[in-house]
Amino acid sequence: MLYSEIDAGEAEAIVLALEQRADLLLLDDQEARNKARRLNLPITGTVGVLLKAKNEGLISSLDGEIQSLQASGFWLSNSLVHALLPSTSNKS
Repeated sequence: MLYSEIDAGEAEAIVLALEQRADLLLLDDQEARNKARRLNLPITGTVGVLLKAKNEGLISSLDGEIQSLQASGFWLSNSLVHALLPSTSNKS
């Protein structure tokens, strides 16, 4: 049933996380994240990984990382970008 509702790769990741009792599952697709939440799986996404890296001093700034993601075609909502990078709210 899971395979008919979300992408096969994301379904496999969820199944593997359940089988292995994963500490954390990396998912960016909203529908897959919703399914994982319903299964009580701990999740984060690419942005969550970047925030953790920033908080641990592994990257100096989110700005360049977010721009690189967007330049590669990774979609982020404007509201999320503005929340992450408040200075972008003054740019057009």
